[in-house]
Amino acid sequence: MYTLRPYQLQLVHDVAKAWRDGFMRPCIVAPCGSGKSIIVADMARRTAENRKRILYLVHRQELCEQISDTFRVDGVNMNYVQIGMVQTITRRLHKIPRPDLIVTDENHHCLASSYRRIYDYFSDVHCVGVTATPVRLNGSGLGGVNDILIMGPTVKELISMGCLAPFDYYAPPVADLSGIHTRAGEFVTEEVEAALSKPHIYGDVIKYYRQLSNGKQAICYCPSVKYSQNMAKQFNAAGITAAHIDGETPKDQRADIISRFRSGEIKILCNVDLISEGFDVPDCTTSILLRPTKSLTLYIQQSMRCMRYKPGKRAVIIDHVGNVHR
Repeated sequence: MYTLRPYQLQLVHDVAKAWRDGFMRPCIVAPCGSGKSIIVADMARRTAENRKRILYLVHRQELCEQISDTFRVDGVNMNYVQIGMVQTITRRLHKIPRPDLIVTDENHHCLASSYRRIYDYFSDVHCVGVTATPVRLNGSGLGGVNDILIMGPTVKELISMGCLAPFDYYAPPVADLSGIHTRAGEFVTEEVEAALSKPHIYGDVIKYYRQLSNGKQAICYCPSVKYSQNMAKQFNAAGITAAHIDGETPKDQRADIISRFRSGEIKILCNVDLISEGFDVPDCTTSILLRPTKSLTLYIQQSMRCMRYKPGKRAVIIDHVGNVHR
């Protein structure tokens, strides 16, 4: 069973108070690395102890097993828990036992129609969501679903508490992205890939890694699967062990790569968006950003992936695509 930090315990109490005050759908806002899954595990354990049912919504299949593991470590009675992808749950609403609590992982997705169908179907059920960024890609808030935000500590406060690692942020440009178009609110992948797929750019990425974080473990975020695969090949060709993973990587192969990354055999783990929202990977020191985005949520999830606390650790963020300025 996890022991909650004081601020985590306070957030649990604040949510309970919000429900007592008549709010139905509070959202906890706390930075990446603040332990939001541990917070909701504590709430789920208390709910299950009272023989009440929990419905936990995720947006990616690989998160189901991860959340289940967290809940089991915290002693949650899984007989009262259903964890499922929102795309699946929304198609089976009439078959699902009525929950007493709905938990929404990565709550910034909650305005999507699939989520709202679930909330509307169980309109009298208390909900709680968790997110680091309570904002949509178009800049709108979450007021259409959530009726109160429960604010946790800031990144600066978590660093001062010794709960997140301090960091150095570098933004060396490697390509001119000024002419890249947007589609559906994001940069066009094919154009980004073309702008970044030049030998000198691959070389600059490797050069800056050696200069700023040589020999340390890094997660490299790329604009496409093809680019991620090529970036891994370039690191390996330069004598730096690297591997690529994506959503289609077989489960056993992915587990092997993660294990070798954990042991330090692999130094660079290349991906697109897989290792972002809620995806648990071993600790690393460095985030390499090669995936330009207009999404504040995606930016924060990827840049902060290296900031999990270890004594004496100082994280390094290398932003080659100007996300920090954007």
